[in-house]
Amino acid sequence: MKFVNVIVDISSEQLDRVFLYRVPDALKKSLQIGMQVHIPFGVSNRQRKGYVVGFLDEANYPLEKIKEVKGIVKGSIKAESQLIALAAWMRENYGSTMNQALKTVLPVKQKTKQKQSRKLVFLLTKEEGEELLKTYQKKHYLAKARLLQALLLAGTLDGKKAEEECQVTSSVIQKMEQDGILRVETETVYRNPFQGHFQRRTKVLTLNQEQQAAVEGIWADYHKGIRKTYLLHGVTGSGKTEVYMELIARVIEKGQQAIVLIPEIALTFQTVMRFYERFGERVSVIHSRLSDGERYDQFMRAKDGGIDVIIGPRSALFTPFQKLGIIIIDEEHEGSYKSENVPRYHAREAAIYRAEICRASVVLGSATPSLESYYRAENGMYGYYKLTGRVKDAKMSDVSVVDLRKELKEGNRSIFSRKLYYAMKDRIESGEQIILFLNRRGLSGFVSCRSCGQAIRCPHCDVTLSLHNDGSLRCHYCGYEIMMPESCPSCGSRYISGFRAGTQQIEREVKRVFPKARVLRMDYDTTRTKESYEQILTAFGSREADVLVGTQMIVKGHDFKGVTLVGVLAADISLYANDYRAAERTFQLLTQAVGRAGRGELEGEAIIQTYMPEHYSIKAASRQDYQEFYKREILYRKLMGYPPVHSMLGIYLASALEELLEQQSQILATFILEQKPENLVLIGPSDAALSKKNDIYRKVIYLKHEEKQKLIWIKNKLEEKMEKETVWQKVYVQFDFDPLNSY
Repeated sequence: MKFVNVIVDISSEQLDRVFLYRVPDALKKSLQIGMQVHIPFGVSNRQRKGYVVGFLDEANYPLEKIKEVKGIVKGSIKAESQLIALAAWMRENYGSTMNQALKTVLPVKQKTKQKQSRKLVFLLTKEEGEELLKTYQKKHYLAKARLLQALLLAGTLDGKKAEEECQVTSSVIQKMEQDGILRVETETVYRNPFQGHFQRRTKVLTLNQEQQAAVEGIWADYHKGIRKTYLLHGVTGSGKTEVYMELIARVIEKGQQAIVLIPEIALTFQTVMRFYERFGERVSVIHSRLSDGERYDQFMRAKDGGIDVIIGPRSALFTPFQKLGIIIIDEEHEGSYKSENVPRYHAREAAIYRAEICRASVVLGSATPSLESYYRAENGMYGYYKLTGRVKDAKMSDVSVVDLRKELKEGNRSIFSRKLYYAMKDRIESGEQIILFLNRRGLSGFVSCRSCGQAIRCPHCDVTLSLHNDGSLRCHYCGYEIMMPESCPSCGSRYISGFRAGTQQIEREVKRVFPKARVLRMDYDTTRTKESYEQILTAFGSREADVLVGTQMIVKGHDFKGVTLVGVLAADISLYANDYRAAERTFQLLTQAVGRAGRGELEGEAIIQTYMPEHYSIKAASRQDYQEFYKREILYRKLMGYPPVHSMLGIYLASALEELLEQQSQILATFILEQKPENLVLIGPSDAALSKKNDIYRKVIYLKHEEKQKLIWIKNKLEEKMEKETVWQKVYVQFDFDPLNSY
């Protein structure tokens, strides 16, 4: 090792390249990939900080011009080499600067003030101490006498407690330490965000036959040194978490560590509680609601080997474990695993790559797997295990589908169908609990008919059109546009509009119709504080409320034994999203929702209210039949050339200059076609879903191809072109592979 490649100061977006430096002899044994170093930079040789990203034995550069590394940053957070490699992979596969990728994988960039505990240790014999105490009392050294007397009794004292109870200052302690009477021992105390919340339980649940088969199958590969990705497909309530915990227990026995990803912060409390009860204080959590100090401490505990299991949303994937053995991704189908910031990575793909680097296994768990994961399992790319029954042989919920078109024709204009009203009335009178789920996903300007249930769709892309303020309906894939009709094109009804009901309106209506019911609401507005998720979920779990009203966050992984009724209001809203994944998301949400009922001793019931009861995603969800849904949906994807059958690349462009944006987006599209990529489908450029935001104009181009590598190749060509032309400094460009949301 004679030279190193260094990327300079990831806080600077302008320095997105590596610089070559010579390694001095004094650092050759200590320098490692990922370390932060001091380097001279620029003409003035001003000292900067950078990350070591690679080693070289030879340099293709004049030796006399190569500067020397000055030293390793003292006390810096060392980036693990696997995370640096992961950042480089993300840059290549998702399109970003190296700085942006490094900022993503190194979420803790600055050392926060550490908490310290002090211990006072008595150094004298009892006889020496008693003699000295007489001297202090004689000379009226009262503070010293109080502290000495306490030390004679206890031998060792907590520093802070000693100051308070003995009424002494730190200067008194310092003077007694100098005199050799005591020794101050200091140690770092790591903040534990869940300390005192839970108690460990040694009882381990016995796995059923299907759970045991999944564990033994995955572990047999692990034992042979085979590390791969597995899909654990289990119906709601089938005990996937018990499988995760058994696998993690075995990994820990081997001296390795585990990352558990969950899609929502709302799931953190219940998930951590279950893992804490099994593994004790060797479990911790990382998420955005923790303070800077708490986040830093979990980072350091993981790095120092103080914890075995970390739980959290997608950022937990970048925990700096030295001996990572397994990565669990629960509810792997969830869209929140896709980053909305550059680089727009998917946690599933990034987890699989990180697992390859460090020789770990990956387990993807879901009752409603993403089409990508099931498609790969079906084609032998992933291992596959299925859990078909609920634990303790609990019955699946009875599911009814109510046609809201019929309710409207028969004069019921209420939010609640008659069937749901009577079911709620019965449960409230019986002291059982209810979840009301408002499916608001996709609620961005769609237009549908309340008489026939049809939405106005794009004839070219088979997605719904979005209503804009000027009265136009547009497709955000191809730009197709029509004006808002006065009546339904399908049936002629004038009951054509958007859906405007919200969770607050539902909450008010429940209280009006059932004045004795205790109601909790869980949505974005009620969960803004750090403890709000825990407070709402704990209150509902403790039977302090009869009805929980909320959006999708209430139907993801929660386990409430008292819930015997789930009501899904306007189930088809998500079908109207301007998105090719609309049917998949609808099926997933509805299946997850009805799975919340009947998880205790009493049988459960779910009622799905919809204007489109004949749609295959709603019919399949009501039967909890993934295979039925998958067959229909994968055929649609094949016909339209959508993922996972084909890969897709979204190119998002933005500029304050409308004419320049129009011009450059056309230039980009022409350049792509000039590369003559075989079998490439190019859509656009067209206006983005939100074509203007904060005086910034936005355009989008979509590319589809059977091979993702061909799209990566095009992305690289575009990056090379834009790097050479200064005009692109006025046009912002983002890349998004297999986009989950409209831009």
